Amino acid sequence: MQQPIPSPSTHEPWRKARPALAFVASSAPDAELALQRLRRFYGECQPEDADVIVALGGDGMMLQTLHRFLGTGKPIYGMNRGSVGFLMNEFREDDLIERIRTATRSIVHPLNMVASDGQGAQTRARAFNEVSLLRQTHQAAKLEIAVDGTVRLPELIADGLLLATPTGSTAYNLSANGPILPLSAPLMALTPISAFRPRRWRGALLPDRVRVRIRVLEPEKRPVSAVADHVEIRDARNIEIEMDHSVTLVMLHDPGHGLDERILREQFDA
Repeated sequence: MQQPIPSPSTHEPWRKARPALAFVASSAPDAELALQRLRRFYGECQPEDADVIVALGGDGMMLQTLHRFLGTGKPIYGMNRGSVGFLMNEFREDDLIERIRTATRSIVHPLNMVASDGQGAQTRARAFNEVSLLRQTHQAAKLEIAVDGTVRLPELIADGLLLATPTGSTAYNLSANGPILPLSAPLMALTPISAFRPRRWRGALLPDRVRVRIRVLEPEKRPVSAVADHVEIRDARNIEIEMDHSVTLVMLHDPGHGLDERILREQFDA
């Protein structure tokens, strides 16, 4: 949900007359140069003392920053010094304080993934874009899909499968011909990747309160990896995914350029 909030309060520290900033950057040369210049212009405090975290880089850097500051309550204002930058604001050195003070907020919740591998070990990870299951070899993956304990698709043969949040619906999900979801929609997109059987299955839109369980069939012959943003588990066997509404992160965007508006524009982009 994206909403402008005109008056400052203790819950909106970025609206202070002079919010305290902490800067983080990717290793890209443009991001490193921007980091040095912005520190010199605006000063800097430690992240734990900051009102706002300013992230410099591309969408990958934004995802890393969201994970890094998970649970801290720190809003993230990103500026694009990467390639795509769908989640970022336009980079400009001037008027940064005023841009942050007038920013609108986009609230996002992560997916929780619990994956068990062939050795019986469990791995827990979070994803703000998507959890994807991908075949590891030349053999297509064979997957069973259950929603809230009920098997909905006994067998999917495909290169893989992904479950995307509204934030991630314009990323890998869109490339796999999945639907674009408005940021405020209480939905998740379950999208096959190059489905072979059932050939006409195009995926499903699921309420964001359900639990999805994927069981890998014939795992020795058809091994599958499970990926939650940048965390990968090889030889995954059973994967459970649900959205964690108890965790909230705030991204800040310039007025008129928030995620809701960008996602809407993406749907009409020819």
